[in-house]
Amino acid sequence: MTTFVDRVELHVAAGNGGHGCASVHREKFKPLGGPDGGNGGRGGDVMLVVDQSVTTLLDYHHSPHRKATNGKPGEGGNRSGKDGQDLILPVPDGTVVLDREGNVLADLVGHGTSYVAAQGGRGGLGNAALASARRKAPGFALLGVPGGAGDVILELKTVADVALVGYPSAGKSSLISVLSAAKPKIADYPFTTLVPNLGVVTAGSTVYTIADVPGLIPGASQGKGLGLEFLRHVERCSVLVHVLDTATLESDRDPVSDLDVIEAELRQYGGGLENRPRLVVLNKVDIPDGQDLADLVRPDLEERGYRVFEVSAVAHKGLKELSYALAELVAGARAAKPQEEATRIVIRPKAVDDAGFTVTREDEDGEVVYRVRGEKPERWVRQTDFNNDEAVGYLADRLNRLGVEDQLMKAGARAGDGVAIGPEDDAVVFDWEPSMSAGAEMLGRRGEDHRFEAPRPAAQRRRDRDAERDESEREFKDFNPF
Repeated sequence: MTTFVDRVELHVAAGNGGHGCASVHREKFKPLGGPDGGNGGRGGDVMLVVDQSVTTLLDYHHSPHRKATNGKPGEGGNRSGKDGQDLILPVPDGTVVLDREGNVLADLVGHGTSYVAAQGGRGGLGNAALASARRKAPGFALLGVPGGAGDVILELKTVADVALVGYPSAGKSSLISVLSAAKPKIADYPFTTLVPNLGVVTAGSTVYTIADVPGLIPGASQGKGLGLEFLRHVERCSVLVHVLDTATLESDRDPVSDLDVIEAELRQYGGGLENRPRLVVLNKVDIPDGQDLADLVRPDLEERGYRVFEVSAVAHKGLKELSYALAELVAGARAAKPQEEATRIVIRPKAVDDAGFTVTREDEDGEVVYRVRGEKPERWVRQTDFNNDEAVGYLADRLNRLGVEDQLMKAGARAGDGVAIGPEDDAVVFDWEPSMSAGAEMLGRRGEDHRFEAPRPAAQRRRDRDAERDESEREFKDFNPF
């Protein structure tokens, strides 16, 4: 027997980006042929995609930890690393994605609708991509960025046009089984229906879906019984049908009081359920006592403004009239629904005064720290190999071009003050020196690499031979025996 699960907590982790490669092309007669390190591959994303063949979140209940593959590192010979493979997680239609605080991140309705739950890290650039006119042979490469990770909560809300609401054993499952081809479990004890059942009904030219969901009891809006598990699946339905039992064996119940209890629960739950179009079905009128009770309460219900239908799921009585009445309400709800417009592409240019980062002064245990926050600076720090002085110099150059040094000066930073780049729990902290060149012993002016300017043994020997030959030629020309 398949267990129905409609709420899970999922732990997702995207793939890390592959590291770039620092390599120099070597070939016979070309001792230093230039940088040829390839870029690292992109890490795979974790994506939630609506799949109509999936009806439950059971798979994620049993295995809630999901991770995409990492990107491969780059290699010499200008060979880029392979991108990580995206992890596609199929979810049922009507899945809502929330964070741990309950904020809605995405509402996935419609086949193929997708949401990136965790984004893969970008791959690091190899030294071939970092080469420039001033830095002809970088001796470093950028590291890959770690992939995103976090926890999301998936909630399934049934997507249907009509919802059958009522007490347990009111006959909702029997009714949906005769109105459609659905085959729900039916028994004569409370809470027979533990999972939502969907059926498709055709009435004339209108085709609509009808949902039979777990029954309500007093206190359901506070979670009593199946409570919130039921009401969650009613939220998307555009029409509500009160299924009232006219043959209940409980002496303290009757159709009118049942209706009042259910309406009170709908109002307390909210979500607009109290304003949905609705009608009343008096079920089980094939039983003599049931017909008598239906005749007794029908005038009271009609006086309240409800359309009332007397039906029998067993005797197939009144079903045609009910199906066409529901089709009329569904058609009206669809016509009143605002027409969905195509998604407009909105271009939001960056503000003129938006530097892309912020610098704030913080006092930590009597020491002043200037914290730099921003997408670019934090990503650049994660990509830097701090064991490589040239890579640190390259980071300093990038931060200076972005304007970080100027902003630190405006904020009052002095030489030796602490500078932290990133959040408190994951920051790189260093003592700031104006010009940001500390620790880059291999660099002269920022952005330059003098390794190619230094004399090389082979080249020096060639220059020495050329100089000796030139000197011999001059001496020969100067020699004149006559």
